[in-house]
Amino acid sequence: MQARGINMLFILGEDGTHAGANAIHNECRKRKPKVSVVGVPKTIDNDILLMDKTFGFDTAVEEAQRAINSAYIEDLLEKSDARDASGNPILRDIGVHIQQQIRKHFKEIDVHADIKYIDPTYMIRACRANASDAILCTVLGQNAVHGAFAGYSGITVLICNSHYVYLPIPEVISSTRRVDPDSRMWHRCLTSTGQPDFL
Repeated sequence: MQARGINMLFILGEDGTHAGANAIHNECRKRKPKVSVVGVPKTIDNDILLMDKTFGFDTAVEEAQRAINSAYIEDLLEKSDARDASGNPILRDIGVHIQQQIRKHFKEIDVHADIKYIDPTYMIRACRANASDAILCTVLGQNAVHGAFAGYSGITVLICNSHYVYLPIPEVISSTRRVDPDSRMWHRCLTSTGQPDFL
C-alpha cells in the first residue's frame, strides 16, 4: 500500500474479512503509514454482532421467500448415514437427482431438453439487491468514506439501535450474534412459522 500511495482501504465482508482488515490496520499502526482502514459489513446471514442489519439481508430474505413460495413438492429420495452436530441425518441434495432423472427421461424418449438446476442458495446470493438494500449500501458506503476522510481507521460502519455508527473492528468481530430464546424476535418467528417452542 505504501509503494502504491494508498491512503484509504475499504473492506466489505463478514467477520473473517473484518478480522483481515483488523490485521491490516494493526500492521499499518506498527509501520506508521497514514492509511485509514474501514470495514463495511456485508452478510446475508445478518449474524455480525452489534448491528441491526447489513446490506444483503433483506434481499436474501425476499429471494428465499420467493424460492419457498414456488416450491410445490419436496421429496427426499437418497439418504446418507452422515449426521449433523445435533444428531439429525444429513440428506443429499435432491435437486441434482431430479435433474438427472429428468434428463434421463427425455433422452429415453428421444426429446432434446436443456435441463438446468438452480440451487436456491445460489439464487439468494446472486440476485439483484432490492431497494432497501441498495439504499442501505449507499448510505453505509458514504459513511465509510466520510470516516476515512475524517482520519478514522480500524473501524467498521454499521447501524446499531437505528443509528449509523462507527465501531472498532475488534468489538464487532469479538463474537457472532446469538438468538435469545426468550426474546420477542424469537417468539415472533415461532408464531409466524407455527413452530413449537421446545426451549
